[in-house]
Amino acid sequence: MLDSTVTRPSGRAQRDRARFLGEDRDYWRLMIRGALLLMVTLGIYRFWLVTDMRRFLWSNTEISGESLEYIGTPLELLFGFLVAVTLLVPLYGAFFIAALDLGVLGQLSGVLAFVLLAFLGQFAIYRARRYRLSRTVYRGVRFRQTGSAWRYAVCAVFWWVMIIVTLGLAYPLAQTRLEQFKMNNTFYGDLGGHFGGSARSLLLRGLPLWFLVIGPFVLAMIMAMGGVDWSAALTAARQSGDDTLGRIEGASPGFGAAVVIAILACGWVVLAAALLYPAFQALMLRWWLGGLRFGSVATSSQVRARQIYAAYVRFLWYSVLFTLAAGVFGAAVLFLIGVLGAVIGETATEIMVTAVLLVGYVIAALAYSTIYQVTVRLGLWRLGLDSLVLSGTGALDRVKAAGRPSSPFGEGLANALRVDGW
Repeated sequence: MLDSTVTRPSGRAQRDRARFLGEDRDYWRLMIRGALLLMVTLGIYRFWLVTDMRRFLWSNTEISGESLEYIGTPLELLFGFLVAVTLLVPLYGAFFIAALDLGVLGQLSGVLAFVLLAFLGQFAIYRARRYRLSRTVYRGVRFRQTGSAWRYAVCAVFWWVMIIVTLGLAYPLAQTRLEQFKMNNTFYGDLGGHFGGSARSLLLRGLPLWFLVIGPFVLAMIMAMGGVDWSAALTAARQSGDDTLGRIEGASPGFGAAVVIAILACGWVVLAAALLYPAFQALMLRWWLGGLRFGSVATSSQVRARQIYAAYVRFLWYSVLFTLAAGVFGAAVLFLIGVLGAVIGETATEIMVTAVLLVGYVIAALAYSTIYQVTVRLGLWRLGLDSLVLSGTGALDRVKAAGRPSSPFGEGLANALRVDGW
């Protein structure tokens, strides 16, 4: 039963720390067992696995000497998912039927589906957060979330359009506005939250990363476009014939070089973004944790980029080991099937090879997911908590319980749309 008030002895220090108490080996056992049961149950066990993961993470999260508690159940997640699927199947069916139309509706069906699913995805993210907060308890008092999920979805889609249009420069302002919307509607009991992070500080700290990733791309694209005679290229493209690219390159000799430069520029964006992503995660984690507020309770964090890189190095190391082991085992199995091929026949051999490849794909996908969850996701959770410093925690002593459990529909919709989180 949830208590209505919280009291603690007065006179303690007003600066407290958070820490994560869980052991990696316990999480490895949980995730490996979950992966095996996912394979046996054809994915149905995921609702139980997600619940076990959250209970492990919440119960081992200690803030000011007391742990969180997750009170959600797997049946809630399953029910929410089934309701969401019931609503999404007719929607997908309508889009499929519309796509068969050769008119304007059929041509626009893909765009309409993308836009609608983008809104539904953001709606689901907000509703799923509401569900998780209402199932999170600290000192006998639950968290909760208010606010319109549809309004959040509109704001989120708008800001993501701005991010794309500005090549990422609008990201700091977008994240600040969205976090403010979420935190202004977040409560711990009757204690309201807000977000104190600054868009300007995030922009200034992130500009070096932006210039390293996007700067060379922009310069390369300017050079590529400047080296093409666009008038001659367009004239050649309008001419009849099959070899359109050949005509364009003949009319504008710089076109081929421009294509090569554009491909290299896109490759640079992918490579640079992959290499700098851990540094970006460290920047975002420090900024986000430093902006969380509940009344007079404030937080700060000093997560270092090298710590995030270390988590990804662990992921790569374990992935390489698994790949080598799986490759050797898979080659041995295929060799054995090849030896038996003369006995069992060609048809049976093809069926066995197909079955082995299919099972191998499932095992590999589950294995890489398990490795990522333990090395990166759990690593980031631990790093964030162990670096967290809280001030003004005396306000937590006067919190009164408020709110009620939220519907699991949002979590189920997020799961069905594959935008679910922890």
